[in-house]
Amino acid sequence: MGLNPYIILGSAIVGLLVGLTGAGGGALMTPMLILLFNVKPAAAISSDLVAAVVMRPVGSAVHIQRGTVNFRLVGWMCLGSVPMAFLGAYLLHVLGGSSASQQNVEIALGAALLAGTAAMVLRYWLDRRSGQQRSGAIAAIRVRPLPSVAIGIVGGLIVGMTSVGSGSLMIVLLLFTYPMLAAGQLVGTDLTQAVPLTAAAALGALAFGHVQFGLTAAVIIGSVPAVLIGSLLSSRAPDKYIRPIITFVIFASGLKYVGMGTTALGWTLCAVLLAGGACWVLLNNRKTKAEPSPEFEVEVLRQLGSGPRGGVALGEISAASPSERCGESPPAAPPSGVIGSRRG
Repeated sequence: MGLNPYIILGSAIVGLLVGLTGAGGGALMTPMLILLFNVKPAAAISSDLVAAVVMRPVGSAVHIQRGTVNFRLVGWMCLGSVPMAFLGAYLLHVLGGSSASQQNVEIALGAALLAGTAAMVLRYWLDRRSGQQRSGAIAAIRVRPLPSVAIGIVGGLIVGMTSVGSGSLMIVLLLFTYPMLAAGQLVGTDLTQAVPLTAAAALGALAFGHVQFGLTAAVIIGSVPAVLIGSLLSSRAPDKYIRPIITFVIFASGLKYVGMGTTALGWTLCAVLLAGGACWVLLNNRKTKAEPSPEFEVEVLRQLGSGPRGGVALGEISAASPSERCGESPPAAPPSGVIGSRRG
């Protein structure tokens, strides 16, 4: 199979989302290859896994340079995910890789992602009400070994059996296990732990799968530069912009896993985008109304500066002493003769 320019373009779009959010690689790339370009499922899954071995280290390197990777957390997660990825590939080989069993796993994964999306929206609303910021420093995050290994075990097993979930599922589990991780750290840590995980799964794909190297090359050419751009943006962008994008990509992945058709998925995502945009506008309008206007602040300053002189110019307020700002006369300076008499 030769290089298809449309596959390169589609891979660039998916790669940008992976770089921004750390999620959506297998959930979006594999269905795109199967549904839009009529690639056989076995070839799409195997080629996507091999391409991910090249794609994810690029995004991971950007976050490592920016200091947004928690290596202790990555180590504990890989301790569980890498062996389970091999075990998942072996179980899939032993069970024959029936489409029915794989579909059941994907439906369960999709339901879990949709539930995670709802919980992420609820958490965002609660954080907004309480004013709590998810911006803990990496050194301040206390890594819990057992939950971290458990996250790796669950993610590795699912990736080994279905080739998907290394980003979407891990992001959700990390978000709720370590709620103080900032969005940039969340994406960087997830991209870094996915490097050995996808490498282990790709070895199984090369051994038992049907890799098409022309298809793999097209995916790499399109996705790698886009992942680099997305990672640069996510490592620098504020948390309030990246976290909604993560939620939206995981929501789209969950809908795709549960079997929603392409047309229905497109209309649903458009409706969600419109509703989300309307809510964002309303929330910003409320925030703007709650904040005092500049004219109100100027009037307050004028009132604070008014005194026996009938008012003080704004330029004089900052230079005036505290007593002058409150309308009091400054204390009189002592006569120079008093000081001189004491010295004498």
